[in-house]
Amino acid sequence: MNGGTSEEISLITKVGDVKRGEIWRVNLDPTIGSEIKKSRPVIVISSNLIGKLPIKIIVPLTSWDSKYEDSSWHIKIEPDRKNNLTRTSSIDTLQIRSVDIQRFIAPKIGVISADLLDEISGRVAVLIEY
Repeated sequence: MNGGTSEEISLITKVGDVKRGEIWRVNLDPTIGSEIKKSRPVIVISSNLIGKLPIKIIVPLTSWDSKYEDSSWHIKIEPDRKNNLTRTSSIDTLQIRSVDIQRFIAPKIGVISADLLDEISGRVAVLIEY
């Protein structure tokens, strides 16, 4: 959120504004240690049916690096017209977390396919030995 004007930054206040499979920019600071930091794109993976608290489960995106090729928790995502990403990125499923919707910065960036959402869920399942 650094450097933005009030017109560029709009916080989300309703849980229903944020849906599973959408890509949003989220302010992940403050963090501790090796937690992924700063304001960055994330993919919402929590169910749309969960809405009692203003919390969403997300996986953050980071810049793609060839060293992630052999990683079981990184998924490569290429920019396209649906996701509206500007560069090849990595979905870092190891950095899954729940965040309050007040961390979300409008507007929504884009959406991912159902197949990619399934792949993310599968990687998370492996991480927790499900």
